[in-house]
Formats: sequence, structure tokens, C-alpha cells
Amino acid sequence: MTTHDSPHEFLHPKNWKPALGYSNGMAASGRMVFCGGLIGWNADQEFESDDFVEQVAQVLRNIVAVLDCAGAKPEHLVRLTWYVTDKAEYLANLRGLGRVYREILGKHFPAMALVQVVALVEDRAKVEIEATAVIPQG
Repeated sequence: MTTHDSPHEFLHPKNWKPALGYSNGMAASGRMVFCGGLIGWNADQEFESDDFVEQVAQVLRNIVAVLDCAGAKPEHLVRLTWYVTDKAEYLANLRGLGRVYREILGKHFPAMALVQVVALVEDRAKVEIEATAVIPQG
């Protein structure tokens, strides 16, 4: 079933509760685009904020910029893997995260995973996100 103005199929078993803010699975075919783990610094590799939500917003803008290099758009995203240094900080900021997510990626919610890690390579980084997109053929 294709929804949310996406060219891909969102996979959700009929008897499962609704997934809010993510998808359990996606099916797609086309040109694959892989973004490495991106963090919340700007194009000059400088952090503009230590605020968790602001770093997430910058990571999402960075993902959009990399996708654009391949001609992909946010609606082509099929998977996001989030690495955070503090799960409690993530959970405490869900409302703000939802706001910046919708502002930057729209109402497109691919398959997602979130993992808490001890640290990221850049000491100021609070979040790192890997992204996979599929640009439909034709």
C-alpha cells in the first residue's frame, strides 16, 4: 500500500497497532542512494548548536543535501538509522523532534531504528543518522 505521497510501499501487518512517526517496513525498487552517518554540523564541519533538536535539524538538512546530489528527495527515503548518545534526551524532545522532522522531511516516515551509543566520533555530536533512499525507475 503506497501512502504519504511516497513512490514506495509501506509495509504494515493488518493486525498490528499503527506505527506513529515511522514505518515497520518498506518495499521499493530503483536507484539506491546511501548516506553515511551524518551528524549535526554545517557544511564547514562546524557545530552551530549543542541543542539536541537543533543538531537533529541540521542532520536532516545534511541528509536532504546529500540526497539532492543524486536527484533524490525526502519522499525517496526508505530507511533511517539514528544513533544517539542519550536516549532520555531523545525521549524528552519528541515534540520538537517531530516538528523539525516534518519541516525538513515532510510527512514521510520510512523504516527507522534508534540506537543509544556510548559516544560518537565527534565529541560535540549528540546524534548521527544513516539514511537509505531509493529513486524509482523511470
